[in-house]
Amino acid sequence: MWSCITDFFTYETTKSVVVKSWTIGIINRVVQLLIISYFVGWVFVHEKAYQVRDTAIESSVMTKVKGFGVYNDKVMDVADYVTPTQGASVFCIITKLITTENQVQGYCPESEKKYICTQDSYCSRFVNKPASYGIPTGRCVPFNATVKMCEIKGWCPAEIDTIKTTPMMEVENFTIFIKNSIRFPTFNYTKGNFLPTITDSYIKTCNFDMVNNTYCPIFRVGDVVRYAQQNFTKLADKGGVIGIKIGWMCDLDKSDDQCNPSYSFTRLDAMSQKNAVSPGYNFRFAKYYKTDNGTDYRTLVKAYAIRFDVLVNGNAGKFNMIPTLINMVAAFTSVGVGTVLCDIILLNFLKGAEQYKAKKFEEVSDTPLDSQNKGLYRAQLSLRHNAMMRSNDSGAFSIECYS
Repeated sequence: MWSCITDFFTYETTKSVVVKSWTIGIINRVVQLLIISYFVGWVFVHEKAYQVRDTAIESSVMTKVKGFGVYNDKVMDVADYVTPTQGASVFCIITKLITTENQVQGYCPESEKKYICTQDSYCSRFVNKPASYGIPTGRCVPFNATVKMCEIKGWCPAEIDTIKTTPMMEVENFTIFIKNSIRFPTFNYTKGNFLPTITDSYIKTCNFDMVNNTYCPIFRVGDVVRYAQQNFTKLADKGGVIGIKIGWMCDLDKSDDQCNPSYSFTRLDAMSQKNAVSPGYNFRFAKYYKTDNGTDYRTLVKAYAIRFDVLVNGNAGKFNMIPTLINMVAAFTSVGVGTVLCDIILLNFLKGAEQYKAKKFEEVSDTPLDSQNKGLYRAQLSLRHNAMMRSNDSGAFSIECYS
């Protein structure tokens, strides 16, 4: 018990031992050089660890689409093929339509093949279950002169969405105008994708490209699809979701004109291309009307579209003393890893490990000397059982008083 207490109230201090060894010296300097190179090259230069960073970017996006197309011998303008019309960061350009006109509330046969029937007993299984286009009644009624279908209650006639139609190919030449404003709240820094060099005449003639017009805010639909590595004909036929990414990576220690947007493009619903069930992107909407006698009727539209999602991300950095000091302290501390590694090699793998242990580890015991030494304290290297100096099994030396 007493030995545990005395062992607890001890103090350890470092001791400098100079080891004149080419092997250990080279290892020590190489490890230190690697650590210093890592902190200088990666931490400070590449990662800019001397900066405080703001990743909470605030952003607003406004969009406009321009172009005219022809679909079913009708000229289509922006109001016909863009939805929603508010110019938000997510919008759709309709490429293909399947229209069911003059639908009214009533009873009519279903239109899908699984509802083909010969008698009411077959249709009764669908009662109290939602059908494709209405509520089943459980009756089997004529669809045409030769085929019977289960009856539904809903908007009639039921939609037939298997009709083959050709997409509006003029969409490829439509243009998308994107206006983006961002703010980094930590630094109260604001910027927009309209650079000071952009003029009215330039805006009227430019189209974005990856080489010559990297900051033009007008994008041709065909180019966006191509940059996303997609085939426009297939995309227009089935629909899909394209992401337009705007990245703001700003070093605020540099001049303001160095903080510029970068654009990239990708297919966001890429997995739907590999899925045979519900491939692409489509949605339905209806236009409602009233007859002279007040009866409601509608035109149902199934639209295939290319949806564009404008995604904004970024971060900004600026010099700050606190992260600089923290990383400098971390760098100086990490240099000590070389010492730890060299100690491990010396104590375990090189010849003369016992000699190094004897020099590195010493145990000092502080006890009073006898009266002839006038009560002073004295320390001397000694072995507990032998007057000769040597290393014990643990590599520790004992320094005790002697008479």
